Parts: sequence; C-alpha cells; structure tokens
Amino acid sequence: MTNQARTSGMLVYKRNRFATRLPTDRFYTRSHYWLREVEPAVWRIGFTKFATRMLGDIVEYQFEVESGNHVECGQKIGWIEGFKAVSDVYSVAEGDFGGANADLREDITLLESDPYERGWLYQVTGRPEPDGVDANGYATILDATIDKMLESRHETEGHE
Repeated sequence: MTNQARTSGMLVYKRNRFATRLPTDRFYTRSHYWLREVEPAVWRIGFTKFATRMLGDIVEYQFEVESGNHVECGQKIGWIEGFKAVSDVYSVAEGDFGGANADLREDITLLESDPYERGWLYQVTGRPEPDGVDANGYATILDATIDKMLESRHETEGHE
C-alpha cells in the first residue's frame, strides 16, 4: 500500500521498501526524469530517486550532443552506467541542449545523494515533453511501476 504525505514543498512517498521525497515544484516523466524551470524556458533535468536506485551505484556517464545543439523529446543524448545497468539517456525536453551539470565531473555521487538539487543531469532551453505530470501524478506512475515489478517477481518465484 502507498503511503503519501505532503510536507513543505515535498510529497513524501513510501511503498514497500522504497521511500522518497518528491519536490512539488517540478514535472515528472514516465521514464523517471524530473524537470524544473530555473529561468523562463530553461529546464534543468535529472533522474528521480527511483531511477538512480534502479541503476545502482553510478560510475560513469557521457553526453553525445554538444551544448547549443537542438534536441527533440525522446532523442537519445547520451548514456549512463551504474553497477546494475547501462542505460541510454534521453531528452525529455525540446530545444537547445544547455550542457551537462559540470559538478558531476567532480562528484558523480551527487546523482544519487542529491538527485533533486545538485545532482541534476543536463539543461535544455525550450519546452518540456507534453505528458509530464506533477508529484501526485508521478506517485501514481511509481505505484504502477512497483506493481509491475512485484507481479514479475511473484511470477518468477512461482516458476522456481
């Protein structure tokens, strides 16, 4: 069962062994990114706590687009490697790629330790993907994702 509570700009989400605080001042995507408008039409984008947990300890990343290049929603723009997986990084906004977070070169652990503030991934000047949701909508996405994971685990355990 989901446990949610709202505290000073945060939605507290708890489900099974996963808990997080979702800032309410941003949009979230089904692919577990968040977007926050830091200046008019300038979007800072990062991974949610759920995404970083699925990747495991993050060890390396690379962007394959240059700052100033035009990017489209859904375009592959790089990759990230964690101990659990190597994943493509996609743009969740359309516009001009504003570059990667320079702080990550010095401390890649910010992606996990401070994913909603100092651990952001990249910026885009333009507009976010149209189907972004608020924190409550993302909590619903998390519920569905966790339900699928639990269902898959139960099916696997039943076949052993």
